[in-house]
Amino acid sequence: MPRAGLAPATVVAAGAALADDVGLANLTMGLLAERVGVRTPSLYKHVDGQEDLNRRIAAVALGEAADAVGRAVQGYAGRDALAAAARAFRAFVVEHPGRYAATIGVEPSGPDDPLAVESRRLLDAFTSVLRGYRIDESDADHALRMLRSLCHGFAALQAANGFQWSADVDESFEWLIAFADRGLRTL
Repeated sequence: MPRAGLAPATVVAAGAALADDVGLANLTMGLLAERVGVRTPSLYKHVDGQEDLNRRIAAVALGEAADAVGRAVQGYAGRDALAAAARAFRAFVVEHPGRYAATIGVEPSGPDDPLAVESRRLLDAFTSVLRGYRIDESDADHALRMLRSLCHGFAALQAANGFQWSADVDESFEWLIAFADRGLRTL
């Protein structure tokens, strides 16, 4: 019988928080069981194992990132929307490095997979940013990949403490936004 108050969503939320604390690579079912106060075998009543847990964490993270970026861009267009989206995405990755790491390289099993649904929501939020620029439809995928690469790369490096020199990180990020804006405006 599952422990009272323990449900799949509770287990996944605790797993996501633990991944942020210890890193996704260090997240184990044993550590999670300890965190939620059950024995490890009890977790298997709620998730099908480590891979299932990681996939569910990825879906949660994509949804949270989509919410953050979507809220940030509301009412903005062009450079303002780009800056709002980039800042929101960066803040999410820096605040939640473990759960964000779960999103990298995981593939949806089909169009109704929560991973696919939440990925589309995040993609839609960034696509709305591109509406403020005159980008040919044939270039939209390239523009989205460029934005993802810039935002992901910067945020992942910052989350991993990869900027260890004296230049202000926030100033560098604003430079990145200006750079992306100039590039998108010239297409």
